[in-house]
Amino acid sequence: MLAPQRQAAIVEKVRVDGAVRVSDLVAEFNVSDMTIRRDLEILAERKLVAKVHGGATQARSGVDEEPGFTIKSVRRKEAKHAIARAAAGFVQPGESIALSAGTTTWVLARHLTGVADVTVVTNSIRVAEVFHQHDRDDQKIILTGGTRTPSEALVGPIADNCLDSLNVDTLFLGVHGISTKRGFTTPNIEESETNKALIRAARRVIVVADSTKWQTVGTRAIAPVTRADVLVTDTDLPEPAKRALRDHVGRLVIADT
Repeated sequence: MLAPQRQAAIVEKVRVDGAVRVSDLVAEFNVSDMTIRRDLEILAERKLVAKVHGGATQARSGVDEEPGFTIKSVRRKEAKHAIARAAAGFVQPGESIALSAGTTTWVLARHLTGVADVTVVTNSIRVAEVFHQHDRDDQKIILTGGTRTPSEALVGPIADNCLDSLNVDTLFLGVHGISTKRGFTTPNIEESETNKALIRAARRVIVVADSTKWQTVGTRAIAPVTRADVLVTDTDLPEPAKRALRDHVGRLVIADT
């Protein structure tokens, strides 16, 4: 296991368990005590965990927290695949679609590589790589330019101008947070503007987000929840949240994990 993968797994264990011990991590990953302590130092510097004597606990988080792509890619993997399977059913051969950056849309891309004759617009390097690896002659991939963010999104005026010249049938939008009061949000100001450009380009907006995004609020709004024609999430979403969202989005889809 590479160091970034091990560190991502440590962050996920802290998120799930609340805390980890150095001795337990040494045994689990079969590495030295020094290696684990170095991992925790790196993660603490990035404010992804808080170091304590003998281990680490959850870092104090806020609306500006934006973990890197590798960290987020190991979180809620089963839920993301369930969401991706459900969302893929909305795509028909011959359509034009857009996928925003994010780990859920990245997983969704892998479920869409078999769809014939689609045009894919994305501001995600990772999403574009998925389609490029399959290299189908009947799929056209358009990758915007822009400035790269920690979530591997291309954002800024170049990306926005590119998107404002395009029209697509369906946008699949990943978000940092969902709130009926604050809407769909992100911690990255430039990314919010590029996501707004993606929404403007789309006839239909499908938000793909796991249940942990509920009541998380980023610093910058993308759109009100009423802008979502469809919201695809997972079965861990609390019942009160389901009732609230059904009153605001066009259609709520609960993907069975």
